[in-house]
Amino acid sequence: MNNLFLKQIKQSVKHWYIHLIIGLIFIATGIWAFASPIQSYVALTIVFSISFFVSGIMEIFFAISNKGVLENWGWTLALGIFTTLIGVMLIANPAISAVTLPLYVGFMLMLHSFWAIGSAFDLKDYGVKGWGISLFIGILGVLFAALLIVRPAIGGLTLVIWTGMALIASGTFNLFLSNKMRKIHKNWDNISAATRAKLEEAQTLFLKEYRSR
Repeated sequence: MNNLFLKQIKQSVKHWYIHLIIGLIFIATGIWAFASPIQSYVALTIVFSISFFVSGIMEIFFAISNKGVLENWGWTLALGIFTTLIGVMLIANPAISAVTLPLYVGFMLMLHSFWAIGSAFDLKDYGVKGWGISLFIGILGVLFAALLIVRPAIGGLTLVIWTGMALIASGTFNLFLSNKMRKIHKNWDNISAATRAKLEEAQTLFLKEYRSR
Protein backbone atom coordinates (compact mmCIF):
# COMPACT_ATOMS: atom_id res chain seq x y z
CA MET A 1 0.00 0.00 0.00
CA ASN A 2 2.87 2.37 0.81
CA ASN A 3 4.45 1.79 -2.59
CA LEU A 4 1.10 2.23 -4.31
CA PHE A 5 0.57 5.62 -2.69
CA LEU A 6 4.03 6.84 -3.60
CA LYS A 7 3.85 5.56 -7.16
CA GLN A 8 0.47 7.13 -7.85
CA ILE A 9 1.70 10.64 -7.07
CA LYS A 10 4.93 10.51 -9.09
CA GLN A 11 5.30 12.70 -12.14
CA SER A 12 4.12 11.46 -15.50
CA VAL A 13 6.22 9.21 -17.71
CA LYS A 14 8.14 11.09 -20.41
CA HIS A 15 8.17 10.06 -24.06
CA TRP A 16 5.54 7.32 -23.64
CA TYR A 17 5.25 7.18 -27.45
CA ILE A 18 8.68 5.52 -27.72
CA HIS A 19 7.18 2.17 -26.78
CA LEU A 20 4.47 2.78 -29.37
CA ILE A 21 7.13 3.16 -32.06
CA ILE A 22 9.07 0.12 -30.79
CA GLY A 23 5.88 -1.93 -30.81
CA LEU A 24 5.10 -0.92 -34.38
CA ILE A 25 8.66 -1.78 -35.45
CA PHE A 26 8.50 -5.26 -33.91
CA ILE A 27 5.03 -5.98 -35.29
CA ALA A 28 6.02 -4.75 -38.76
CA THR A 29 9.14 -6.92 -38.66
CA GLY A 30 7.10 -9.94 -37.55
CA ILE A 31 4.55 -9.41 -40.32
CA TRP A 32 7.37 -9.02 -42.84
CA ALA A 33 8.80 -12.35 -41.68
CA PHE A 34 5.42 -13.98 -42.32
CA ALA A 35 5.00 -12.27 -45.69
CA SER A 36 8.52 -13.14 -46.89
CA PRO A 37 9.15 -16.68 -45.63
CA ILE A 38 11.36 -17.62 -48.56
CA GLN A 39 13.74 -14.70 -48.13
CA SER A 40 17.36 -15.63 -47.47
CA TYR A 41 18.78 -15.52 -43.97
CA VAL A 42 20.95 -12.61 -45.07
CA ALA A 43 17.79 -10.60 -45.78
CA LEU A 44 16.24 -11.70 -42.47
CA THR A 45 19.39 -10.73 -40.60
CA ILE A 46 19.50 -7.28 -42.18
CA VAL A 47 15.86 -6.55 -41.32
CA PHE A 48 16.23 -7.87 -37.77
CA SER A 49 19.50 -6.04 -37.17
CA ILE A 50 18.07 -2.67 -38.20
CA SER A 51 14.92 -3.23 -36.13
CA PHE A 52 16.88 -4.24 -33.03
CA PHE A 53 19.42 -1.43 -33.37
CA VAL A 54 16.78 1.29 -33.72
CA SER A 55 14.63 -0.19 -30.94
CA GLY A 56 17.62 -0.49 -28.61
CA ILE A 57 18.65 3.14 -29.10
CA MET A 58 15.09 4.27 -28.40
CA GLU A 59 14.91 2.14 -25.24
CA ILE A 60 18.17 3.67 -23.98
CA PHE A 61 16.80 7.18 -24.61
CA PHE A 62 13.52 6.30 -22.88
CA ALA A 63 15.29 4.87 -19.82
CA ILE A 64 17.61 7.86 -19.39
CA SER A 65 14.75 10.33 -19.92
CA ASN A 66 12.72 8.65 -17.17
CA LYS A 67 15.58 8.04 -14.74
CA GLY A 68 13.81 9.96 -11.99
CA VAL A 69 10.37 8.60 -12.79
CA LEU A 70 10.57 4.85 -13.34
CA GLU A 71 11.79 2.64 -10.52
CA ASN A 72 13.02 0.00 -12.98
CA TRP A 73 14.66 2.42 -15.39
CA GLY A 74 17.99 0.61 -14.92
CA TRP A 75 16.54 -2.63 -16.26
CA THR A 76 15.09 -0.75 -19.22
CA LEU A 77 18.50 0.82 -19.86
CA ALA A 78 20.23 -2.58 -19.68
CA LEU A 79 17.64 -4.06 -22.03
CA GLY A 80 18.17 -1.22 -24.50
CA ILE A 81 21.94 -1.66 -24.42
CA PHE A 82 21.62 -5.42 -24.95
CA THR A 83 19.16 -4.96 -27.82
CA THR A 84 21.45 -2.40 -29.46
CA LEU A 85 24.44 -4.74 -29.13
CA ILE A 86 22.47 -7.58 -30.75
CA GLY A 87 21.61 -5.24 -33.61
CA VAL A 88 25.26 -4.21 -34.02
CA MET A 89 26.44 -7.83 -33.98
CA LEU A 90 23.92 -8.79 -36.65
CA ILE A 91 24.84 -5.76 -38.76
CA ALA A 92 28.51 -6.74 -38.51
CA ASN A 93 27.74 -10.31 -39.56
CA PRO A 94 24.83 -10.33 -42.05
CA ALA A 95 25.81 -13.76 -43.38
CA ILE A 96 25.05 -15.39 -40.04
CA SER A 97 24.04 -19.06 -40.17
CA ALA A 98 20.49 -20.38 -39.99
CA VAL A 99 21.28 -21.98 -36.63
CA THR A 100 22.88 -18.93 -35.01
CA LEU A 101 20.28 -16.35 -36.08
CA PRO A 102 17.41 -17.78 -33.98
CA LEU A 103 19.70 -17.89 -30.94
CA TYR A 104 20.39 -14.16 -31.22
CA VAL A 105 16.73 -13.39 -31.79
CA GLY A 106 15.59 -15.84 -29.11
CA PHE A 107 17.78 -14.46 -26.32
CA MET A 108 16.87 -10.89 -27.22
CA LEU A 109 13.14 -11.66 -27.20
CA MET A 110 13.49 -13.72 -24.02
CA LEU A 111 14.88 -10.72 -22.14
CA HIS A 112 12.18 -8.48 -23.60
CA SER A 113 9.53 -10.96 -22.47
CA PHE A 114 10.90 -11.19 -18.92
CA TRP A 115 10.97 -7.40 -18.85
CA ALA A 116 7.35 -7.41 -20.04
CA ILE A 117 6.36 -9.73 -17.19
CA GLY A 118 8.10 -7.48 -14.67
CA SER A 119 6.42 -4.42 -16.18
CA ALA A 120 3.04 -6.15 -15.89
CA PHE A 121 3.46 -6.40 -12.13
CA ASP A 122 4.59 -2.76 -12.06
CA LEU A 123 1.34 -1.84 -13.81
CA LYS A 124 -0.51 -3.85 -11.19
CA ASP A 125 1.20 -1.86 -8.42
CA TYR A 126 0.18 1.35 -10.18
CA GLY A 127 -3.42 0.15 -10.07
CA VAL A 128 -3.63 0.01 -13.87
CA LYS A 129 -6.43 -2.15 -15.21
CA GLY A 130 -5.60 -4.83 -17.74
CA TRP A 131 -2.19 -5.67 -16.30
CA GLY A 132 -3.11 -9.35 -16.65
CA ILE A 133 -3.17 -8.95 -20.43
CA SER A 134 0.37 -7.61 -20.31
CA LEU A 135 1.40 -10.56 -18.14
CA PHE A 136 -0.15 -13.03 -20.58
CA ILE A 137 1.63 -11.44 -23.55
CA GLY A 138 4.94 -11.56 -21.67
CA ILE A 139 4.50 -15.26 -20.87
CA LEU A 140 3.57 -15.93 -24.49
CA GLY A 141 6.74 -14.16 -25.59
CA VAL A 142 8.83 -16.31 -23.23
CA LEU A 143 7.37 -19.48 -24.78
CA PHE A 144 8.07 -18.35 -28.35
CA ALA A 145 11.59 -17.22 -27.45
CA ALA A 146 12.28 -20.49 -25.63
CA LEU A 147 11.38 -22.46 -28.76
CA LEU A 148 13.89 -20.44 -30.78
CA ILE A 149 16.62 -21.04 -28.18
CA VAL A 150 15.94 -24.70 -27.46
CA ARG A 151 15.42 -25.69 -31.09
CA PRO A 152 17.45 -23.23 -33.19
CA ALA A 153 17.86 -25.79 -35.97
CA ILE A 154 14.14 -26.24 -36.69
CA GLY A 155 14.83 -24.41 -39.91
CA GLY A 156 12.73 -23.45 -42.90
CA LEU A 157 9.28 -21.94 -42.62
CA THR A 158 8.88 -23.13 -39.02
CA LEU A 159 11.73 -20.90 -37.86
CA VAL A 160 10.29 -17.89 -39.67
CA ILE A 161 6.83 -18.53 -38.21
CA TRP A 162 8.05 -18.79 -34.61
CA THR A 163 10.29 -15.75 -35.02
CA GLY A 164 7.44 -13.73 -36.50
CA MET A 165 5.07 -14.72 -33.70
CA ALA A 166 7.65 -13.85 -31.03
CA LEU A 167 8.23 -10.42 -32.57
CA ILE A 168 4.51 -9.74 -32.87
CA ALA A 169 3.96 -10.77 -29.23
CA SER A 170 6.73 -8.43 -28.07
CA GLY A 171 5.41 -5.64 -30.27
CA THR A 172 1.88 -6.09 -28.97
CA PHE A 173 3.10 -5.72 -25.40
CA ASN A 174 4.91 -2.49 -26.27
CA LEU A 175 1.72 -1.11 -27.82
CA PHE A 176 -0.25 -2.08 -24.71
CA LEU A 177 2.36 -0.53 -22.42
CA SER A 178 2.53 2.70 -24.42
CA ASN A 179 -1.26 3.06 -24.20
CA LYS A 180 -1.18 2.67 -20.41
CA MET A 181 1.70 5.14 -20.12
CA ARG A 182 -0.19 7.60 -22.31
CA LYS A 183 -3.17 7.47 -19.96
CA ILE A 184 -0.98 7.98 -16.90
CA HIS A 185 0.74 10.88 -18.67
CA LYS A 186 -2.59 12.41 -19.69
CA ASN A 187 -4.10 12.08 -16.22
CA TRP A 188 -1.09 13.76 -14.63
CA ASP A 189 -1.09 16.59 -17.14
CA ASN A 190 -4.74 17.28 -16.31
CA ILE A 191 -3.86 17.92 -12.66
CA SER A 192 -3.46 21.59 -11.81
CA ALA A 193 -0.18 23.00 -10.52
CA ALA A 194 -1.75 23.69 -7.13
CA THR A 195 -2.95 20.12 -6.81
CA ARG A 196 0.48 18.81 -7.79
CA ALA A 197 2.07 20.95 -5.08
CA LYS A 198 -0.35 19.54 -2.51
CA LEU A 199 0.41 15.99 -3.64
CA GLU A 200 4.14 16.60 -3.36
CA GLU A 201 3.65 18.08 0.11
CA ALA A 202 1.55 15.09 1.12
CA GLN A 203 4.27 12.78 -0.18
CA THR A 204 6.91 14.54 1.92
CA LEU A 205 4.79 14.35 5.07
CA PHE A 206 3.98 10.71 4.39
CA LEU A 207 7.66 9.83 4.02
CA LYS A 208 8.58 11.61 7.26
CA GLU A 209 5.82 9.82 9.14
CA TYR A 210 6.68 6.47 7.59
CA ARG A 211 10.42 6.76 8.34
CA SER A 212 9.82 7.85 11.94
CA ARG A 213 8.09 4.56 12.75
